[in-house]
Amino acid sequence: MKRFVLSAPPNPEGMVRLYDKDYHYLVRVRRLGPGSCFDAILPSGGEVRLRVLSTVDNILIGECLDLPDKPPSPIPPIALFQALPKGAKMDTIVRQAGEGGVSVIAPFESEYSAAHPGTEKLKRWQRIIREARQQSGSATETVVRPPCGFAAALEYWESLKKAYERPVGIALHQEPLEKGGFHDYIGYNPDFVALAVGPEGGFSPREVSLFLAAGFKPVLMGNTILRVETAALYGTAALRIILLESESWILKG
Repeated sequence: MKRFVLSAPPNPEGMVRLYDKDYHYLVRVRRLGPGSCFDAILPSGGEVRLRVLSTVDNILIGECLDLPDKPPSPIPPIALFQALPKGAKMDTIVRQAGEGGVSVIAPFESEYSAAHPGTEKLKRWQRIIREARQQSGSATETVVRPPCGFAAALEYWESLKKAYERPVGIALHQEPLEKGGFHDYIGYNPDFVALAVGPEGGFSPREVSLFLAAGFKPVLMGNTILRVETAALYGTAALRIILLESESWILKG
């Protein structure tokens, strides 16, 4: 179900002012006018109902009819550590992650990555995420980080390990380095899950060693070779489904 996603929270008085593309979408496309009400998702993930007060001078002014707290997430946050692929594949990965409720996308340059895109694509990815959330109705606030190098990605992982009590890191790999799978690694009620996906050609042996030294667990998903964008979707979807259904399979005590 499509729902409008606010790019900024309401002010302390519960008012919003929407311009440009947001105004065009709500007023020209959805044909909302003064007195109309619509549901929206706050940047934090909560839902709110808005009433249009004015559409003068290409500015939509609305008031919140309620301001609920952010609902608790049924699963822990998922971060996608994505090595930069070739061409426009990252756009596809970002869109699918935004639709699928991934909390953080951390693009980084690995040894087999294409050229580093710099930060110029960051705004494009943020726009793609917003459109994806609006299309899918995802209540998860998806944040995409600026692209960085491999060392900086590991530093970010170390900061996450300090911020959470039971973080789990999983690296998709093309070789069966261990017998463990998703269920084995997330069966102890993690409060944060990170998934690392390589570019075309996967991770180099050196990078795999560094991931393992940082606490990541390697997972081989089946016996087929997946495209980069397929691996990211496949992996995050598998994690999300397993986490959502954890109460039915997780071993107690």
